[in-house]
Amino acid sequence: METQTGKTTAHQSFRVDVQLHDLLVNKSGRGPQNLLPAPAEPQTLPEPVFPAHPELQSLADPEVFPDKRAWPAPLVYRAMRGWLFPYLRSRVMPGIFHPIIAYLFTEWKCNLDCHYCWAFDNNVKGMTEDVARRSIDWLHDNGCRVLALMGGEPLLRPQFVHKVVYYAAKKGFWIYVPTNGRLLRPDVIDRLGDAGVATFNLAVDTVDEKPGLPKALNPIRKHFDHLVRRQYRYGYTVFFNMNICRNNMDDIRELTEIAREHRIATDYHINETPMIQPEHFAHLDDNVTYIHQEDWPAVDELVDWLIEKNRSGYKMVNSVQRLNEMREFMRGKLQEWNCRAGHNNVIIRVDGTLAPCFPMYSATYDWGVVGRHRFETKQLEEMKDGCQPHCFSTLNHNLAYCYDAMRVVRWMGKQAMRGFQGASGSFS
Repeated sequence: METQTGKTTAHQSFRVDVQLHDLLVNKSGRGPQNLLPAPAEPQTLPEPVFPAHPELQSLADPEVFPDKRAWPAPLVYRAMRGWLFPYLRSRVMPGIFHPIIAYLFTEWKCNLDCHYCWAFDNNVKGMTEDVARRSIDWLHDNGCRVLALMGGEPLLRPQFVHKVVYYAAKKGFWIYVPTNGRLLRPDVIDRLGDAGVATFNLAVDTVDEKPGLPKALNPIRKHFDHLVRRQYRYGYTVFFNMNICRNNMDDIRELTEIAREHRIATDYHINETPMIQPEHFAHLDDNVTYIHQEDWPAVDELVDWLIEKNRSGYKMVNSVQRLNEMREFMRGKLQEWNCRAGHNNVIIRVDGTLAPCFPMYSATYDWGVVGRHRFETKQLEEMKDGCQPHCFSTLNHNLAYCYDAMRVVRWMGKQAMRGFQGASGSFS
């Protein structure tokens, strides 16, 4: 029996139905008429000042991690400016395209080869300063204020990322940097923290490396320790991003407890095969990370454990509802979940072309370019009829879950009662 997460064969290298796949992946690819036009004079990003906030350099790192973190008014405002104000704008402005969060793929290369991951191709050149600046300016003009740098591995070019963060933060963006941590040296942490990063998503799947799973904590332990301590100086947050595979369930538990010990949050995914066929993906067959039917009881037990931890106050990105839905997804029973892709979130590829969501990076369908989107409600709705049951994007699901006025009102009320000093557990 095939599962959403289990091994696929050479005859089924993607999860959506063939008709939808053929529509989204035209073998002729994106032609020159669909690419971002080159400007007469390429734009550049300004050179970052470091330190931009010299007053922070003299602050001492904490000896003990505090149980509760104090958030000064400027950082509370930064979060509201990033998330709340664009959400309200999207509710009152006409039109379908009001991005709240944008994923800027500065790289499509990676320094690791996680066997479940199709989200990199080392033959693709990284984003230019011109595309990055035009993208940030265009997003700003469209009301977007949350910018996630994506890859591949974004820190392959740390100086470039420093420029992007510095420029975007100056324009009022709340900035999210995911990384496997191998290149997250202390000087890189300090420069990005000083420039204005709001959160670091540290992707780790194991404590020590395992077959097919090189994203491990122990090889980057010194970087991690510096990252966690410096968050109190620069005002960013840190969370572990973990992918549940058939060969790392004990590691998930251990990493969850390490996160708790260090007062950071966690985020969980369940292993997925490619949504659409990526020609460069080399590990489709005989993949040691894919979950099979015989693994379902172990995954169910892990999900129960995570839900118990969530309810007891462990800080998690995932809601209890979403953790429970991992069981349905694993068994091929996930239903429609009000995906907001192409409406309130957008991805910008390294070449400046657009797509509605991360799983569609390899699609060649023309959704437009920076400065000229081509998202249409009818096309997106028809596409989502076929792809939503096959997608478990945590970020997109959280956006969909939050795109409910009463939930937002209730959550804001709770935060106001706490003096906007953070929440335990998840959004739910």
